[in-house]
Amino acid sequence: MKRLYSQVSTTSGATAMAEEREIQTPLLQNSPSSSTSEIQRHIEDEILPFSPSEVPESEPHDVITSSSSVARKNQRLVSLDVFRGLTIALMILVDDAGGAFPSINHSPWFGVTIADFVMPFFLFIVGFSVGLVFKKTDSKSTATKKVIIRVIKLFLLGIFLQGGFFHGRKKLTYGVDVKKIRWLGVLQRISIGYLLASVSEIWLANGLVVDSHLAFVRRYYIQWMVPVLLCITYICLLYGLNVPSWEFDLNGANSTLLPSDVQTVQCGVRGNLDPPCNSAGFIDRLLLGESHLYQRPVYRRVMECSVNSPDYGPLPPNSPGWCLAPFDPEGILSSLMAAVTCFVGLHFGQIIAHFKDHFQRMFLWSVSASLLLISGYVLQALGMPLSKPLYTVSYMCITAGASGLIFVIIFYLADVKRIRKPVILLQWMGMNALLIYALAACEIFPVVLQGFYWGSPENNLVDGTESFLQEVLSSKNWGTFAFVLLEIIFWGLVAGLLHMKRIYVKL
Repeated sequence: MKRLYSQVSTTSGATAMAEEREIQTPLLQNSPSSSTSEIQRHIEDEILPFSPSEVPESEPHDVITSSSSVARKNQRLVSLDVFRGLTIALMILVDDAGGAFPSINHSPWFGVTIADFVMPFFLFIVGFSVGLVFKKTDSKSTATKKVIIRVIKLFLLGIFLQGGFFHGRKKLTYGVDVKKIRWLGVLQRISIGYLLASVSEIWLANGLVVDSHLAFVRRYYIQWMVPVLLCITYICLLYGLNVPSWEFDLNGANSTLLPSDVQTVQCGVRGNLDPPCNSAGFIDRLLLGESHLYQRPVYRRVMECSVNSPDYGPLPPNSPGWCLAPFDPEGILSSLMAAVTCFVGLHFGQIIAHFKDHFQRMFLWSVSASLLLISGYVLQALGMPLSKPLYTVSYMCITAGASGLIFVIIFYLADVKRIRKPVILLQWMGMNALLIYALAACEIFPVVLQGFYWGSPENNLVDGTESFLQEVLSSKNWGTFAFVLLEIIFWGLVAGLLHMKRIYVKL
């Protein structure tokens, strides 16, 4: 890692002293009254959502202070690493055990399950990191250039991992028809939120010194207009666009219960939020094309489309044709709304950057998170349903508020009370989250292992271990659950080994 160390010299004058105090006060300190006369900042060129959390101007988070020419390292912001690791572990759990336990899998369309919190957690963490990274920038144009480069890298990596090139477990094949490549996905959505939050933080936050709550508002009030505009734009498009009837090709899907390979979906409606006729799907089909959308959307698990609902299953008799239609849960319109979660995380990062007392931070965070939760439930009561595929405003408020409250708890335990040993595996996973996401959550590592088999492809280490646990526990579902827990522990230990070797994978 390339590091730059700069020392902030003492200046005269009241304004200069106030600015210096703001720069020199570490993000984490042993007590609210701690002070230092000189600060050396740890600055790194790498800025990435999945990277170890860092203090202002970078993501890894050591603040180095010196007093009487003796340098000491201050506390790390461990809570972000733990939260990031928790999110990665949760993603592995719901992705790999969701088939055995549909109740923890993504909600088929309306409603929220534990799996539906994974994406908001990621976006919240990204925004939080942005609030630390760009608290103070020497060159706005240089910072913007770095952001754009990293967004492009992240977007392309997302296409490589989720564009259809890898076919997942049970299939020892790879490759994708570029006419059907999927353009959007998890990393692409994160890159969009990261771009909007970063550019907003770089260009829309003024340089006022934050010495009071009013000064904090005056520094960021213009920036807060961006998520408000995003919400207004989203609502206008979601409820205002007229969605015409449309057709799609089954493309060889198992459709014996459907009359023909070309299905017509009757719409001609406005403000409909059901799977076949919503504005989010219409915009994606119009701008991306149906062949570039996700071909196995979660609404195939609704009662109209699956005899095993809420799990995947055969089509029931007289099922509607749209059951096999493509829909991207990380589509364009929903990604704009998802970016608002980044702004919520950004707000939390700004609080920790400008307010130095732990309990003042937690109070402000708790108030913000509670207001979001209340707003979400009010919107739901007014008729806006919770929907992760559409990323409705009510869903955003509730999941972002929950993200904030969970972070407050983790921050209190890990950074205030310094209770870290019980979550050391999560902390390690959070330090190398990008690597674990690619190898585990995107199933690259198990697919490679499955490529080495004896006799037949079914006889491999991955499937053999899972089958063994199922036999030991005399339950297919609980055996799968135990296998997934073992997988999470394995990746936690791998991340720990990488941490000991000081190896961190970044873009």
